[in-house]
Amino acid sequence: MIRVLIADDHTMVRAGLCRIVEESEEMTVVAEAASGRQAVQLAREHQPDVAVIDISMPEGDGLEVMRQVFSFRPELPVIILTMHEEEQYVIRAIEAGAKGYITKRSAPEQLVSAIRQVMAGGMYLTPEVGNALAQYMSRGKIEKSLLDTISTRELQVLRLLAMGRTNREIASEYNISIKTVDTYRLRLLKKLNLRNNADLSRFAVQNRLID
Repeated sequence: MIRVLIADDHTMVRAGLCRIVEESEEMTVVAEAASGRQAVQLAREHQPDVAVIDISMPEGDGLEVMRQVFSFRPELPVIILTMHEEEQYVIRAIEAGAKGYITKRSAPEQLVSAIRQVMAGGMYLTPEVGNALAQYMSRGKIEKSLLDTISTRELQVLRLLAMGRTNREIASEYNISIKTVDTYRLRLLKKLNLRNNADLSRFAVQNRLID
């Protein structure tokens, strides 16, 4: 029996995912998490065989959850579940160690297939995600977008700023100082050729970095 951890902050989405997994005779859900912090805690407590993690959660997004979980379970196969098909999310997730990347609009059977695939030691990408990755890999350095110039942490800070979070809230989210958050903010403004937080928000919306 494949033991699965499901992490998503939306109750109805989480319930649907659990139902899909439980309908497969070879899988069972051993834990459900509604936040990044809870996902890390439950991964430690329940030692699942596979973790299915939403990339956008409070108290630690999917990338941060993977970083923390891999510190004590580096071999755990993680499947990122998200609304985003944009290449930036795909690249960051794979670079962080994700073995699978599927979108919430994927057919239910794709989740089951993804779990089986990563358990067998492989990777799983939906066709849409695979296309986004192929487009990224085929582009030359000159053609790469401004988003390629920012780090994963800067991308995380950008998203939260665009969602209206304060520097203090972001500092608490990632356990860093307020001064460090402001340093990231200033770097983002410089790298993206923007002037203020309002510009950052518009940039994030235009590039579909937030829902």
